[in-house]
Amino acid sequence: MKRAASNLVGSVIEAWQEVRIHKTRVMLSLIGVAVAVCAITTVVGLGAVAQQATLESSERSGGRAASLSLFVSMNDGSTPTEMTEIWRTALERYQIDYASRVINTSQTVQFADGAVPVQTLGIDPPYGTMHRITLEKGVWFTDDDQARLAPAVLVNSIFWDRLGRPDLRTHPTATLVGERTTTAVVTGVYPALSWETEPAMYMLADALTAITPVVTDPNQQFGPPSYELWVPVDVSEQLVTALQRDVQGALGSEASVQLNRQDFGAYMDGDPYLSLKLTVGAIAGLVLLLGALGLVNIALVTLKQRIREIGIRRSFGATAARVFFAVMMESVVATVVAGIVGVIAAVLIVKSPIVENFISQGQVTDFPPFPVEAAIFGLVCATVVGALAGLIPALVAVRVKVIDAIRY
Repeated sequence: MKRAASNLVGSVIEAWQEVRIHKTRVMLSLIGVAVAVCAITTVVGLGAVAQQATLESSERSGGRAASLSLFVSMNDGSTPTEMTEIWRTALERYQIDYASRVINTSQTVQFADGAVPVQTLGIDPPYGTMHRITLEKGVWFTDDDQARLAPAVLVNSIFWDRLGRPDLRTHPTATLVGERTTTAVVTGVYPALSWETEPAMYMLADALTAITPVVTDPNQQFGPPSYELWVPVDVSEQLVTALQRDVQGALGSEASVQLNRQDFGAYMDGDPYLSLKLTVGAIAGLVLLLGALGLVNIALVTLKQRIREIGIRRSFGATAARVFFAVMMESVVATVVAGIVGVIAAVLIVKSPIVENFISQGQVTDFPPFPVEAAIFGLVCATVVGALAGLIPALVAVRVKVIDAIRY
């Protein structure tokens, strides 16, 4: 065992010395290998960031996996009054911790330049966790906000800009104009998405219904609330069946009950960036192949200048296997060094704030660490290329006859 380890270390050191001697010749080929390894590793690393951006964007709109959406109405279009109790009972029965009512409506807000209708979502506190909502300023709703006389509102950055970007520590207010004019306190600001151009806000569902009763007339623009639940993925299908049965049974045949899964997992299968990864990976593979061919040519040229050296080694007892391994290791060591350089460059590129912001478009809050599998994959590619590039010269070196080599 010790002898094998000693031979391996000796071969690696010897190969490194040869690489240093012929560094000028192999430099250009190794640059190609390093660039290719950097490209492959960068693709895998950026794919992880892009996938996280897609995931978080989907979770903001559809909720985390698995999110269920429940909508209930009577056949005449009215809202069942007993739904509140049915909802509360279902959450307790199935021990669901993350659930929220969702009321989609509009509130007229008085700004300095006039009154504007603002899209408003009435929700319960767990909604923020369910939809991965992060705030630029302030804090998310808490249970204490339920007892406020002046309702708390969370506004998007467009809304905040129209207020003049006041300091939240001064408890800025917004006037909600309607049949019952209400003064609301702005307690937080969340970033507007890139395609949003109008102000929007969140309110607690109870506070919203207190100032604007839920519309039950089906001819009106906004109707009754929907109900969202975040449940474990492995039991989501069973819960859909059970909740559908329970709610339908409690309301009877006069009710229409719709319950389905709404998060990205219900319709997105596989990696959406797979085609891009394969395309760039194929290009990088071609660059790796070209680098390998360059290494083969340089290794063959270098081998001709070392024929006498190889013959002397064989005459002193070096086995064919030892010569084969030594020649091949020269290419392997060179490409592994190039691979390490390429992986380091890929890490610097992927973790660059400029690249992260460009890929995420401001939609990623939990940036994934650089994937270890990407670094390993890059080094494996470099090692394989080195082995393939060193195979032909190694076979040529083994077939050299001792007497001819010494005469060379």
